[in-house]
Formats: sequence, structure tokens, C-alpha cells
Amino acid sequence: MRVLTFTSLFPNREKPLQGIFVFQRMAHFAERPGNQIEVISPVPYFPRWIRFSRWKREGQIPREEKIGNLTIHHPRYLLVPKISMLLHGLLMLLGSLRTARRLHKEMSFDCIDAHFVYPDGFAAILLGKLLKIPVVVSARGSDINLYPSFWSIRPLIRWVLKHADGLVAVSASLREVMLGLGARPDRVRVIGNGIDLNRFSPTDPGEARSHLGLPSTGKIIVSVGALIPLKGFQFLIPAFAQIASRFPDAHLYILGEGGYRSKLLAIIQKCRAEAQVTLAGTIPNEQLRFWFGAAHVSCLASSREGWANVLQESMGCGTPVVATRVWGAPEIIVSSEFGLLVQQDVQEIATALELALTKDWNRRVIAQHAAKRTWQVVAAEVEAFLSSSLSEVNSARSREQS
Repeated sequence: MRVLTFTSLFPNREKPLQGIFVFQRMAHFAERPGNQIEVISPVPYFPRWIRFSRWKREGQIPREEKIGNLTIHHPRYLLVPKISMLLHGLLMLLGSLRTARRLHKEMSFDCIDAHFVYPDGFAAILLGKLLKIPVVVSARGSDINLYPSFWSIRPLIRWVLKHADGLVAVSASLREVMLGLGARPDRVRVIGNGIDLNRFSPTDPGEARSHLGLPSTGKIIVSVGALIPLKGFQFLIPAFAQIASRFPDAHLYILGEGGYRSKLLAIIQKCRAEAQVTLAGTIPNEQLRFWFGAAHVSCLASSREGWANVLQESMGCGTPVVATRVWGAPEIIVSSEFGLLVQQDVQEIATALELALTKDWNRRVIAQHAAKRTWQVVAAEVEAFLSSSLSEVNSARSREQS
């Protein structure tokens, strides 16, 4: 199967962790016999000579690069942040069309695999109509659980859900919202994310702590995510502070970076938890296994998540999780053997953390469960769905021609 993956949500030289789950899914798809992949990941046009730090990195992204065995093309498109939201999908299409036509002429794609409903999926469907090939769009989370609240683009999102030849939801809860927005039930398939066992597997806790230079004793909690309000660190830090006096040797490490850092530092100071809470900054993906391995428990206190990869990754390392009961989390933590589900509430999180730190978890069972859903499994599910979607499109075209 020859597939054009289309999404701005893809890793690149300047942002190697962006959309790593999209890369993993399609890289493993490409490894399956008979499959060929090309990736178009458009980026906003930004002149190299302008020095605004926020956008400077965009201008440094190469026009073409290789990540693993995949070739990624980065055509430019015009974008005015916060102003051109209504035109975002159209501008993305116009910037990518020339590249897509050239690649299609060389490879004759069977379909377009798009990720993120708007603007990416909108641009991809228009592109599919111009190239006369089917389009399957994957919803990732905020494109369905947040973006439809913007009245200006809600009709465009509904248009994508109506016109896509196939739709993928990363969780059943996301699928239900897509159906409520007008998606046809027979066109939506739930395909959750997977886990890379080469990166996320059990590590001896003592060795992990030694590798990271952490104390050999004491309880450790880790929480991974960008320092932004929706990740819920403003709930986690006070919750940890509530139980800190009962676990004087415990330490909370928050792994990530973002614009909410100063606010979180103020919360840590207000809770007088400076000695027990550390904002450790961004950690390379391949290093997370050591942090999970060193931890007694990991915690994710988000207000929304499509499918939280860090929960699977923690469990793959044998580390139990405490997570807010939102969107895909109950589909990952399917048993109290693997973790605890809570509301986004300081007291509930504190109670769950205390229980998690005192419970005798079977880390081997947790890791074995997580290991059942590898990226290889996900790739096989994606291949089957793309094939069935293509068959339905071809059958419909045959009926129209007869």
C-alpha cells in the first residue's frame, strides 16, 4: 500500500518530540511488507532573518529530512497566528499542493493518511479531492475535545468528519464525540496508540536511580508533560504537599517545560515544598524509562487527553499510575492492578498518591499488560482499516459507474 501521511504534527529536526506517536505508528506501518510511506509535514513560512525566538525555530526546519527510514517533506505555507484560523486549512493546502502533486506523480498513492482533524484533515481532504484519492483522518484529542468549542471552525470540523472516507479515534470516548458531531458510525474505527518496548520496559530501580544520580532511598513520584494548565500540575503539587509530611523522604519530579513554569514555581513556594518538588525540565524520550524505573508511581492530572501515551509508557516500565478519569485514561487503566483513577481534585489526587505509595504493586504484571499493545499491533490495525476503507471507496465508485 502506498500512503501519503499528511500532518503538521510530526517530529522534525527542531522539535524531535513533536507528534512522536504519529511517527511511531507510521514508521511501524512502513515496516510491514508491501507498504510505502511518504510524509508531508507543512510548516508556517517564517523568514530566517526575523529573530523572534518563538518562531525562529520554524524557519530552521529543512525542506526535506530523514527520520529513521521515513522521508519528511516540509513545504511552507502562509499563516498569521490567531488571525487566520478560518483560513488555516486552506493555506496549508495551498502551500503543500505542489509537493503533493509531485510525490503523487512519482508514487501514485493509494490514499492519504491525515492526522489532526483541523486544519490538517481539512487540507488533506481537499488535497484528496484534487488528486482523486481517498483520505482517512485520525483524531488525536484536542482537535475533537477542544476545537469544536470554537464557533468559527466548528462547521469546518463537522465538514471533515462528514467527508473523510475513514476516521480513526484514539479512544472510544473520542469516537462518541465524533459521532455527536456528525461522523458516520460505520466510518469511525477506534485505534489507540501503542508502546515501544525498546524504549519502555522494566529497569532495575536501583540501577535507574544510579543512572539518573538520584538518592538510592526514598519514595519517588514522576509526572511527565508540558508545563501548561491542562496538564494539571497546579492540582498535583498541592496534592503532593498534603501528604509530604507523612512521607518526608518522598520527592516529586515534574518532567517537562513550558510557559507555566513561573506559575508552578510560585505554587511550590506557596506550598513550602521546595525541598521535595523539582521541575526537572525536558527529558529526552529515550531517557524516560529510567525515570519511570526509578519511581514508585507516576501521575497524570490532566483535564483532557485523547490517549495519554505517558500512562502506557509508565506501565510498560512496570510503574503504576495515578491519573485523572478523562477521555482515554479509563481505556488504558482497565484495572486497579495497574493504577488509580481520580477526579481532577487536590484531595482525591492526594488520597490516591498516598495509597499508591503504600500499596504493594506487582510491577511485572503491570509491564506484561502494557506490552500487549505494541506499535506493531497498532500498525496492523491501521493497515487493516486503511485496506477496508479503500475497498469501500472502490466498491462505491464501481457502483456509480455501473
